[in-house]
Amino acid sequence: MIYFIGAGPGDPDLITVKGKKLIERADIVIYAGSLVNKAILDCAKSGCEIHNSAEMTLEEVISVMEKGEAEKKMTARVHTGDPSVYGAIREQIDILDSRNICYEIIPGVSSFCAAAAALRKEYTLPGVTQTVILTRMEGRTAVPEKEKIESLAAHNATMVVFLSVNMMDDLVERLKTSYPESTPIAVVYKASWPEQKIIRGTLENIAGLVKAAGVRKTALIVVGDFLGDEYELSKLYDKNFSHEYRRAGE
Repeated sequence: MIYFIGAGPGDPDLITVKGKKLIERADIVIYAGSLVNKAILDCAKSGCEIHNSAEMTLEEVISVMEKGEAEKKMTARVHTGDPSVYGAIREQIDILDSRNICYEIIPGVSSFCAAAAALRKEYTLPGVTQTVILTRMEGRTAVPEKEKIESLAAHNATMVVFLSVNMMDDLVERLKTSYPESTPIAVVYKASWPEQKIIRGTLENIAGLVKAAGVRKTALIVVGDFLGDEYELSKLYDKNFSHEYRRAGE
């Protein structure tokens, strides 16, 4: 059996209990070494076969999985954060489906969740925004034309930008096509890791602050008025608002 496991954003304690238990049982671990904190593998049993997929091709990853299946071994395929967000798992599971190899996907805590926790902010503030856009800039890998930053910025929603901190100047200029220059923005480097760093600013000055901090990779960019201090109180706990579990005034 093959398990795709979300390892969480970096802190070894932020992997799910289920994910950790599966790594403890695994005969083979294939982990995304460029991003997954290797400390997460400390719980692997003695004799576990460990592969770093940062050094492997898709074909090599599948070959290790197939060999493990043939030998009736359990494989843990460990991805950073949650595998569904920039995890490149679809191409793996489609091959496994075509070869009738069983697998299960174990969700994890995405780095965008860890970034919000580090910032002590809520992405979906009442009266400010109820939409979170997860996206990235085009680089060596393209994005669909309709998903260019300028198009998404037009919504003025909360935006979380992955894999783009090395293009801050360009990103800021594109965001400014719709967000005012005064819009708050933050860059969270290695959220939840011991070396976590937070850079706060506005669209007017963030590019310079990031450059001065020397942050060039492994960082999330979050932008929007959710970073500000003006919002409406939730109706959920409003004493004048009735819902299924409580009547107004009670």
